[in-house]
Amino acid sequence: MPSASPALSEDRHARSPIKFCDTVKQRTVAPDYQRIFESSLRRLRDERRYRVFADIERVAGKYPEAIWHSPGGPREIVLWCSNDYLGMSQHPAVVRAMVDTASRMGTGAGGTRNIAGTNHPLVGLEDELADLHGKDAALVFTSGYVSNQAGISTIAKLIPNCLILSDASNHNSMIEGIHQSNCEKRIFRHNDVAHLECLLMQAGLHRPKLIVFESLYSMDGDIAPIEAICALAERYNAMTYCDEVHAVGMYGPRGGGISEQLGVAGRIDVIEGTLAKAFGCLGGYLAGSSAVIDAVRSYAPGFIFTTALPPAVCAAATAAIRHLKVSTRERTLHQDRAARLKSMLDAHGLPRIHNGSHIVPVPVGDPEKCKAVSNFLLSESGIYIQPINYPTVPKGTERLRITPTPFHTDEQCDRLVESLCAAWDEFQV
Repeated sequence: MPSASPALSEDRHARSPIKFCDTVKQRTVAPDYQRIFESSLRRLRDERRYRVFADIERVAGKYPEAIWHSPGGPREIVLWCSNDYLGMSQHPAVVRAMVDTASRMGTGAGGTRNIAGTNHPLVGLEDELADLHGKDAALVFTSGYVSNQAGISTIAKLIPNCLILSDASNHNSMIEGIHQSNCEKRIFRHNDVAHLECLLMQAGLHRPKLIVFESLYSMDGDIAPIEAICALAERYNAMTYCDEVHAVGMYGPRGGGISEQLGVAGRIDVIEGTLAKAFGCLGGYLAGSSAVIDAVRSYAPGFIFTTALPPAVCAAATAAIRHLKVSTRERTLHQDRAARLKSMLDAHGLPRIHNGSHIVPVPVGDPEKCKAVSNFLLSESGIYIQPINYPTVPKGTERLRITPTPFHTDEQCDRLVESLCAAWDEFQV
């Protein structure tokens, strides 16, 4: 019998020739792996940063009502912190599109985009997104986090000697994308266009530059000076990358985000968004010129090596986008609810971070009290608002992040404010 060829018999993962007994001699104390992880968890608890998840069962057709599977048994609650801003995850047209498509095409995509995963509903979804933002093309990812991480790192890597200019309050996914690009970066103070211009001037007109920022910052609810940033980018020959995840579906005549509302979408090179918030589904995306989108499609590992979104999810997201392009009812009701709640908080002397968006941050300023208030609201009033602590926000700025929806009733708003007043008295916030 002929011997196997060297190429076939070689094992890329073969063990090193070190004998087992030699390996043991090199170690005096074996690592206690479980203790390592237990210690890291204990550190989180000591710093009051350990996260506890509530087991929630949303009820179709009754949003924002839900069932909390508490240790004492199921309880009816009202959600006040969901990113399903417009309740589109339960819109009849969206649900119907998902169910019908799953019945016809099954539940999974069947592979990566390159290997059988480019399903027809996904192609249609990308066309719908490109149209939403007035761009040549769009590219869908498995999440908004991945679209930022893969998009920013790939775009910056492809630009020789790229300098990234990043807002100090950018999301972790953007920070990770910048880090993975291995490009030089400069951080400009949050929403400070004067500081941004100083950095642009230092870089000079001829160095390639990418300005990375969000349109709406989710923890404070403040809005970026997009028009001023675009003007600086044009003056100093820089590319712009704008994260619109908390604004798509919510602002603009067709739900294209803050950039559409301000009429500056055409001045932004790359717009990033999500399908998991106002559109009520799952996934993230980039929209831009054909060349930029094709380059990301061709080079981004986070796109190439992951399974595509399932057809049913793509069909549901497309239905949500199409609906919100023509319907302003949800956006109008939503703004009304947000304005009413802000007014009620002010009338009762409860603190809030003032902004021009739909997000209502209520500062507590202490991690233990923030968690205690959240637990009190849930256990005593059936109101679920997850506490926001470090590292999501800086230490000393812990808060409740309230997100009204078009479906919160006057009675539910009244109940929330009354319960917050009771919690403020209970814990002397």
